[in-house]
Amino acid sequence: MEIPFIILGALVSLLIFYMIIERAVRDGINNSSIGRYLEEKHGIKEPQGDEDLFDDK
Repeated sequence: MEIPFIILGALVSLLIFYMIIERAVRDGINNSSIGRYLEEKHGIKEPQGDEDLFDDK
């Protein structure tokens, strides 16, 4: 009976850990001198979805 709670706790912990690491990396890149230089030079580009990968143009 304890195993489902252990698995659920591990999954929740991994999700929280992922969100913390993602935020830290994103903020670190955006606040770095290279990140600011690229933003000034190229602007902010929105990520493209997967639907663009399979278009036959």
